Amino acid sequence: MKGGAVGGWIWVKKCIEAGGMSVTIPADDHESDADGSAATIHELIRDDIISGRLRANERLKVAELALRHGTSTNPVREALHHLRGEGFVVMTPNRGARVRPIDEEFVRDIYEIEMLIEPALTKWFVGMATEADITELERVQIEIEANNFVDLARHLKLDTQFHGLIYGRHYNRHAADLWWKHREILRALARQYPVTLKRRMAVLREHHELIAAIKAGDAEAAAAIVARHVEGSGIHILEQMRAKRHDESLPRTGSPVVTTRRN
Repeated sequence: MKGGAVGGWIWVKKCIEAGGMSVTIPADDHESDADGSAATIHELIRDDIISGRLRANERLKVAELALRHGTSTNPVREALHHLRGEGFVVMTPNRGARVRPIDEEFVRDIYEIEMLIEPALTKWFVGMATEADITELERVQIEIEANNFVDLARHLKLDTQFHGLIYGRHYNRHAADLWWKHREILRALARQYPVTLKRRMAVLREHHELIAAIKAGDAEAAAAIVARHVEGSGIHILEQMRAKRHDESLPRTGSPVVTTRRN
């Protein structure tokens, strides 16, 4: 296990040039592999699961996935172990790996856990925050607003950086590791859906409120803001999942309408 990370998650030391501040945050998958192959396969299979191209409970055969993605079996095996750690894949003896259903219950369970973890990590940070920390949070927030959700992938990366500054230094590596694991799942899900105007405004407003609470040293207020922030993110994804399910249940445009003749 690299870097002593819990559950196989890799943690790296990133020095952020803000008064010499050093912050420990988890590495992106693509930074953990020299050739990037395993990370790429991991992302491709994860996207196939989230999109439904790989169906719930479908068996994941290493050889077939390797052939499908034009790679050897080793990156596929490594990717499946990553996905198991994230909760996307279930492995059972004599049955191999299968797709875990990505449903609304799955998402709700994750964000409800995060509503407990993230406020606790935030409270600790408020007591430890320095002027350099505040400056760096404000710098990342400026980048988030400059991007203004135009590039969703960049927004998600910056948003992870913003929260990683708050959670990444916490002494409880188990809690911070679990946050990163759940963050990756929600980030992967969020990429599948548009961000509503209402959610965009809420994200920006809550980030500003959070920075203000940290500046004021108000740990309780900061924790409450984060709890609301996490809940809003989870509800947004759930609403998008329900809307997609509803749209898929509607008859396709141009489909023949079947009528029943009455005698």
